[in-house]
Amino acid sequence: MSTHYGFVPPFSAGLRCRCPRCGEGKLYDGFLKIADRCDVCGLQLAHEDAGDGPAVFVILIYGFVMAVFAAYVELSYEPPFWVHAVIFVPLILGGSALLLRPFKAVMVALQFKHRVAGFENEPGGQ
Repeated sequence: MSTHYGFVPPFSAGLRCRCPRCGEGKLYDGFLKIADRCDVCGLQLAHEDAGDGPAVFVILIYGFVMAVFAAYVELSYEPPFWVHAVIFVPLILGGSALLLRPFKAVMVALQFKHRVAGFENEPGGQ
């Protein structure tokens, strides 16, 4: 018996860190460790290969935002260096860590949608 899963938008599933096939099960087993399989639909997730893609996007997008913010703070207030360090080191490290999960989940959902990186034979992709 084949179970049909409705269309799950990859960005919706990714941003919620849910299974790309059913949109229900948890994608992560730890902070950044992808679960071996979905606990709802049983989709094999162990073979996903997001690689460095999510980190590159976080660095480029979030890094640009933080650079603009740092320039604004410097030009507007001219604080000493230690103030920049106190403000921006936690913001950059914390923000990057928080953004890695959804960026990686979106990458996995897009791999599933386009049937690449081990998802070639899985039903439900496009």
